[in-house]
Amino acid sequence: MSKSATLTLQQWGNSLAVRIPAAVARSARFKVGQLVEVSAQDSNVLVKSLGEARLTLAQKLAAYDPDLHGNEVMVTTQVGTEAF
Repeated sequence: MSKSATLTLQQWGNSLAVRIPAAVARSARFKVGQLVEVSAQDSNVLVKSLGEARLTLAQKLAAYDPDLHGNEVMVTTQVGTEAF
């Protein structure tokens, strides 16, 4: 379902800004921290999702919680009859 809103441009530093209303953001499936591309086409502005932000390895490791992941551990030695 498509949503729309009439908004007023505001000054934000040296730039102009609008807030995307929650209903419009939900309709576009936008989330906080999501990457978007903003482009101008004649007198129109298009905000396009670039998908989910990719986490770095450091961010993934920082978010790791053994209790949530079944107490999995990283095995660094051979176990059983494994051969490397």
